[in-house]
Amino acid sequence: MARGPTRTPRDGGSATRRRIAVEAARLIAEQGLRDYHDAKLKAARRLGIHDDDALPRNTEIEEALREHQRLFQSGSQPAQLRRLREAAVEAMRFLARFEPRLVGPVAEGTADAHSSVTLHLFRDDPGEVLMFLEDHRIPFEERTRRLRTAHDHTEDHAVLVLSAGDVDVDLTILPPERLAHAPLDRVSGQPMRRMTLAALQALLASEGDAPPAG
Repeated sequence: MARGPTRTPRDGGSATRRRIAVEAARLIAEQGLRDYHDAKLKAARRLGIHDDDALPRNTEIEEALREHQRLFQSGSQPAQLRRLREAAVEAMRFLARFEPRLVGPVAEGTADAHSSVTLHLFRDDPGEVLMFLEDHRIPFEERTRRLRTAHDHTEDHAVLVLSAGDVDVDLTILPPERLAHAPLDRVSGQPMRRMTLAALQALLASEGDAPPAG
């Protein structure tokens, strides 16, 4: 008789959550999936698990991703991360008038070959950033991103996506008051970690061969 899809007892799901988190981390690392929710659902389907109570938390997936990178990408991921952080330094210098802050995997240290440099810029009028890029003849795509600013509140913000050599740069334009109040991180639910140019340069310097301050 054919067996049905696996369901997990509600009081014994830690091992199953771990299996899903490990598979989700593999999908993120190898296939470039960026959305943790989509990754965990795809991982559960691949494992034949159809029980929402067995889905891991985003923090468990992030932990599994870091472990996957240590075990299977130790030769490539650190170099890719540094390359992206160096590209972020150049982008932040160029965009200094908009008080850029580095966020996302490049700031957190989980970036890989599939990652882009993600910056928050601050202006009341997003058009100022568009005009700046146009004045420098830099092509870009316009998008919109919804960010959670409180557990029960979201806001839509303008996003510009451009390329700097072989690195994609993602710019989210926020009002100046968001400098003091970061949107919530999709993994932890806490305010996003954001890095200034000075903090990023200090981090690179601590690892050796940092780009010079400027």
